[in-house]
Parts: sequence; C-alpha cells; structure tokens
Amino acid sequence: MVSYKDLGLVNTNEMFKKAMAGKYAVPAYNFNNMEQMQAILQACVETRSPLILQVSSGARKYANSTILRNMAKGAVEYVKELGCEIPIALHLDHGDTFELCKDCIDNGFSSVMIDGSHHSFEDNIALTKQVVEYAHQHDVTVEGELGQLAGVEDDVSAEKSTYTKPEEVIEFVKKTGVDSLAISIGTSHGANKFTPEQCTRNAEGILSPPPLRFDILEEIEKQLPGFSIVLHGSSSVPQDIIKMINDHGGQLKDAIGIPEDQLRRAAKSAVCKINIDSDGRLAMTAAVRKVFVEKPGEFDPRKYLGPARDALKELYKHKNINVLGSANQV
Repeated sequence: MVSYKDLGLVNTNEMFKKAMAGKYAVPAYNFNNMEQMQAILQACVETRSPLILQVSSGARKYANSTILRNMAKGAVEYVKELGCEIPIALHLDHGDTFELCKDCIDNGFSSVMIDGSHHSFEDNIALTKQVVEYAHQHDVTVEGELGQLAGVEDDVSAEKSTYTKPEEVIEFVKKTGVDSLAISIGTSHGANKFTPEQCTRNAEGILSPPPLRFDILEEIEKQLPGFSIVLHGSSSVPQDIIKMINDHGGQLKDAIGIPEDQLRRAAKSAVCKINIDSDGRLAMTAAVRKVFVEKPGEFDPRKYLGPARDALKELYKHKNINVLGSANQV
C-alpha cells in the first residue's frame, strides 16, 4: 500500500475549511497526460491557488494507474521547483465501485468520489458508507453524490438531470459519513450541456442557458450548515474557443456551457470544490487544430502540444482568478 502522505499530498479537509471561510472554491482539474498536468500546476503556482488533481476511471485506463500516481508525486516536487508549495490533493473522479475506490486509496489517492447516484437512495447510502469506512481508516476524504447530472464525460453518462432533493441530504450525510457532497442544480457533463431550445437568445444572437437552481443550493445550505458542497459539470464552454475549433476544421455544434458569473456566485456559497474538465479539453483542441491548419507540415508533437499546454495554463489562470476566487489563497 502507498500512502498519499508519503507522496507529499494532502486530503481535502483543510482545503475545504479554508475555502468555506474565504468564500471561494478549490479548482478540481482533470488530467490524463503530462502536458495537462504541467499546465494545471503552472497555472495554480502562478496564481497561488490550492489544487485538486482529478483522475477519472477512464484516465487510469488510458495513462496507467502507476504512472498517474508517480506523476502526482512528481507534481509535488515540481511546484517546489516553481517556488510555491501549494497544497495538492489527488482525487478519484466518479468512482462507481468500492473496489475502484479501494484500489485508488491503496495507491496514493488522498481523496475519492464514490458516485452511487445511479442507484436507489438506500443502495447509494450503503455503497457510500462502505467506501467511507475504508477511506477514513487511512485518513482519505470521501465525496458522495445525490442527484444526477445529464451529459457524457468519460465513463459517466446520463440522459437527463435529476435535481438533488434537499430533504434527503441530512439523512444521506448522517448515515454515510461523507466529507463532501456533489449535488445537481443544473450543471451538466460535456461540452453540449444544453440544447438551443433550452436557452434564450439575446439581441446579439448569443444563447444563454437556463440559470442554475440556486434555490436548491440555498435549501441544502440550510439543511447542512457549514458542510462542503461540490459542483460537477461546471465548464463554461467559452464561445471564442468553440469558434477557434470550428474555424480550424472542427464541428462542435451548439456547444453551450455554464455562465461564469453563476459559477462565481456558487463559489461564494458552501460550494468548496468546482470540477472543470471540458473547458480544458476544448482549449487544448483549439490550439492543436490551429497549429495543424496553419502549419500543415508540422509533425513534432512538442510543436503542437506546447501551444496546447500554454492555452490550457492561461485558461486555468483565468478560472482561478475570475471564476473560482482561489487565487492568492495559499
């Protein structure tokens, strides 16, 4: 067994306490490869932001669990090199079985999510409690989920959203012992979070998605005062990035995300962690496509992955400073 403490990582307990007090959200950025990790670390060091590195089940299959664990260890050393020892948690995103969560805990993860939202309420409680009991033996924090987000991202897929029921949260948290709770208030996985029919169009022709259900969030805060809340599916899908992709041969039609002002509002509440993945994928894709179109003879991966890494870093610096409020919090 490898303990996250031996890798120089931290769990999310102290992170979330500080975020709650400071009215900001800790960024939770997914990574699958070296360039993504470099961009995430550089962005968070340059903005002096705490960080949750997220790994999905799909990422572990793609990159190999041993490689990812050692990349996380390297991340701790890299931020020291960069001159700012920001706190870093390594988190399993959307774990769906006890066995997967246990394997991650045994291999250096400091935090895991057990997503039992596709089960019945009772079965979700039972599965989440099983993970919590094992994780807490090793001082690993656990995120549960109530409600279900629509959309597709890696191995996670759902046709429609099911909003979290505020009347269920007290029983769920009490019976499971989770450290944080992911809720569904209108965010969604992937780049195509809403159909045009669900949106309104302003005078300039720009589509605006339906607002997040802050009434549900506020009721949950009343039910669980001071408890850490998580938002998944919180990419804003910047339209300038979508345009760059489509201008360079892409075919991303009707890609619509969550407005950043709504995420900023959420970050000032009990929401201590906001997950962003699709925006990073889009930024890197736009940069790669631009190189391929403008320099069709280029074949050195460094010449297109380097600009992609730089674009991702700038995007995440913006998120930390202007959306999550996590800049200068270490």
